[in-house]
This record gives sequence, structure tokens and C-alpha cells, in this order.
Amino acid sequence: MTETTLQFTREISASAHNVWRSWTEPDLLKQWFAPKPVATTQSVIGPQLGGGFNTTMVIPDMPEPMSSDGCVLAADPSQRPAITNMMTGGFQLQDTSGEGQFPFTAEMTISAHDTGCTYTVTVRHLDAAGANHSAQWDSSTDGGPQPTRWPTWQERSANRAKIVRY
Repeated sequence: MTETTLQFTREISASAHNVWRSWTEPDLLKQWFAPKPVATTQSVIGPQLGGGFNTTMVIPDMPEPMSSDGCVLAADPSQRPAITNMMTGGFQLQDTSGEGQFPFTAEMTISAHDTGCTYTVTVRHLDAAGANHSAQWDSSTDGGPQPTRWPTWQERSANRAKIVRY
């Protein structure tokens, strides 16, 4: 299990409500979801249990955009979204075993406090290759959307979060 699970925590100067919005509103998700230079160009989200979580990303040096269809596993407003790419909306199983596929579940917990919130992401994979692929996505929260007020680079440098494998 140490090779297949990633976790990181951020202290964010944004309300739990705005962090929730950044996961459930397509226009906000597109601003921060993928690490640069990858661009999320489309997002369709059903922010309820069993809803779809579908994204399309343009990745440099890839001839075609990458689309991913997923399913919402938990939708506790302002507290806990969770998604997987092993199912599509309505809990329909899908094959994620092909080349370049990285089956995962991701659980985000959001805990409000006086100056913003604590945001923790736990991503579980079937194998180490998937976990290694996802480790680079930690940077997607760096410099994220201004509507939710993610930390500036100075704040990130002063309070660098740790990625923990367990």
C-alpha cells in the first residue's frame, strides 16, 4: 500500500465553500485541475452521489486531447468530494486497464477554520505506476484559481505541503 497511495495537505486562505465550488463548478475546475502546461479544456460535473465527473485535457506532445469519464463517490457539500475513474456516472463500471490508464479513487476532505480551510487529498491507485503518474498532479493546486484564493507562491514557499506515501 505504500507505493499506491498518495496524500497531500494544504492550508488554504479560502473558505471551505469556495474550495468545494472549485471541485463542483466546471469553469472553476478548468482553471486549476491539471498541472501546467496541461490545460483542462472541458469539464462536466454532476456534483451529487453517482454524478458524472468528466474532463478533457490538452497535453503537450500528445496528438489528441485526453478525455476521462468518472463518477462522484461522495458529495458532502463544503466537506468531502470523492471521485473515481473506474466508473462513469450512475456507478457504471468501465475498463481502465489500457495503456496510459491509471485507475484511481480520490478523496478530498475540506475542514473549515478561522483563516480558511485545511484541504487534504488522498489518491489510491491499483499500482505504483499510477501513483507515480499522479505525484506530479500535486502541483495543480499551485497558483490555482483566484476566485477561491489559493496560496501565492510566497505562501506556498513558507508553508510547503508534504506529499506522503503510505
